[in-house]
Amino acid sequence: MFPKDENGKIRYSDTDFTDTWKAMELLVDEGLCKAIGLSNFNRKQVDRVSAIARVPVSVLQVECNPYLTQEDLVSYCESKNIVMTAYSPLGSPARPWIKEEDPFPLKDPIVGTIAKAHNKTPAQVLIHFQLQRGLIVLAKSVTPARIKENFEVLDFELSSEEMKAISGLNRNYRGCLLEWLSDHEHHPFFKNGERTDDCK
Repeated sequence: MFPKDENGKIRYSDTDFTDTWKAMELLVDEGLCKAIGLSNFNRKQVDRVSAIARVPVSVLQVECNPYLTQEDLVSYCESKNIVMTAYSPLGSPARPWIKEEDPFPLKDPIVGTIAKAHNKTPAQVLIHFQLQRGLIVLAKSVTPARIKENFEVLDFELSSEEMKAISGLNRNYRGCLLEWLSDHEHHPFFKNGERTDDCK
């Protein structure tokens, strides 16, 4: 999946992502797909694609949960008629690189209090939070009972105060930072291997 050179460094393609986008547009022309989108792109990268696109960007898939609400990016996508898809809406508690000290939205006491008030689980509240914001949600589970539970999120509404309280948990924390790819020229969260805040 990730080819490496003789020094163990990941070998990256030298194809620019705008060229990849143009190739994807041909698939739309040929009727092989109806729409195309982006994943893990920052705002500047989306702008760069949009500047050369014949087929508009339809969706942007990014990490998004109460600890990373992506408010600016949500507003930006709304202004560009791009649908945002939130992955890791529960904070990716099963990610292989998680550390014991990492923040965990599913266990946040504010989320727990709101869940109890609605007779729902914290996971159901976190999924509904994103849906109520107008986002598409990708919630991963391998447990049949939890998969069923994740669908039972449309029979309640969060109040404006509850939405504000959950939004207020934001700490711009990324659980899926992709640090092992930080030296890539177009890494959305790093520049020349250094973390940058210019990733909104």
